[in-house]
Amino acid sequence: MDPLFPTLSAPHARDSGEALRFGDRALSHGELAAASGALAARLSGADRVAVWATPSLETAVAVVAALRAGVPAVPLNPKSGGSELAHIVADSAPSLVLAEPGVALPQALADLTRHDVDVDVDVRGFEAPLPETAPPEPDDPEAPALIVYTSGTTGPPKGAVLPRRAIATTLDALADAWQWTGDDVLVHALPLFHVHGLILGTLGPLRRGGSVRHLGRFSTEGVARELGAGATMLFGVPTMYHRIAEALPGEPELAKALAGARLLVSGSAALPVHDHERIAAATGRRVIERYGMTETLMNTSVRADGEPRAGAVGVPLPGVDLRLVDEAGEPLPEDGPEAVGEIQVRGPNLFTGYLNRPDATAAAFAPDGWFRTGDMAVRDPDGYVRIVGRKATDLIKSGGYKIGAGEIENALLAHAGVREAAVTGEPDPDLGERIVAWVVPADADDPPAAAELADHVASSLAPHKRPRVVHYLRALPRNDMGKIMKRALGKEDKA
Repeated sequence: MDPLFPTLSAPHARDSGEALRFGDRALSHGELAAASGALAARLSGADRVAVWATPSLETAVAVVAALRAGVPAVPLNPKSGGSELAHIVADSAPSLVLAEPGVALPQALADLTRHDVDVDVDVRGFEAPLPETAPPEPDDPEAPALIVYTSGTTGPPKGAVLPRRAIATTLDALADAWQWTGDDVLVHALPLFHVHGLILGTLGPLRRGGSVRHLGRFSTEGVARELGAGATMLFGVPTMYHRIAEALPGEPELAKALAGARLLVSGSAALPVHDHERIAAATGRRVIERYGMTETLMNTSVRADGEPRAGAVGVPLPGVDLRLVDEAGEPLPEDGPEAVGEIQVRGPNLFTGYLNRPDATAAAFAPDGWFRTGDMAVRDPDGYVRIVGRKATDLIKSGGYKIGAGEIENALLAHAGVREAAVTGEPDPDLGERIVAWVVPADADDPPAAAELADHVASSLAPHKRPRVVHYLRALPRNDMGKIMKRALGKEDKA
């Protein structure tokens, strides 16, 4: 198998250009090769390492070094609670934890040997060409590269084992879809313990030989500054794009910077149509969406040379097979009438299984080997996929209809009196389930009436899709990636 980072092992490319920038600290490709190579040599022979994944140069160097050494890395979320961290450490059994110098680690990691990643020491005195210090990258495509833990919404987090093959094929498929090259400069402020910020947002530019500028904390000023200074791509989650849409009327420099970007990409959750349209109207540029998950990495995307279509996550990426199945697990015909079905996928982008959980691994796959995503979608005649929600929380069966929560949420967000919205179902003796809307009003002192919102949805979509109950909240519960935590709804303070 080819190296994951060919430019770091090619002597002629080691001293070329900036690879990583976090705030005012940066590493060139040559300096990254030196730092990660030196650390990889020290990690050689380790069974598994944890990485305290702060948004820093040290985290990026630690993960790259582990991958170059062929040592599986377990990114740890610094915001995780003690019991969750203790579970992950016990389950993954790392031999040591890599961390940024001076950062305090929680008690749950106290029994692990700590190794500080001192980037400054490893690049001091760097001169190209460098001697080979890193061990050769593994040539087994099935070798485990990362163990990324799921969010644990249905039980303790599970460690998805991602092989080198999955990372390489996903990043190369995205390069094909997005025309991604070493000339691109990516801007983002995503956390580095998750697929989006770590694999796509950090390893992606490095595999291409390009560069990434991490903002640390997201701000519209930071986005405008970096895109205005030559960056070509922006990755974000819907919360970030919502803040951009809100800020655009008062920040002409932001609109100008976005208009000059080559690619604006949103992921990790559905971007509301209302925000799509506001950004397009102000900048002339449309945000494209892609769809993936921890276990599958990326499955679909709108292509750079395709039609950016609000509410759609594009077509299957090269190498990915995708089908929709009904409740009995039978495939829906691709040329049949529009119908909601569960997405199932297969391809080289998939994980190899859940660590120490053969039962969960077996349950995740259909008998014929397709991975069950649990996401519900419809497919347009031209192959574009539109996700309507999670099977467990977003598919509402009401009055004989199967209704996706996502389209109702988009309709609610188009109402001027709604700032944020989520939709769930709850038992109803007559309908089976009734549609419930959770709304953050634009004006907390003067929220739109429930009847007004119901009529708005009925006129936009269809009468059977109107919410029967409306709750008003001060804010929607979200996780670190901006996803709405629907299982927490009802536990929040009412507005």
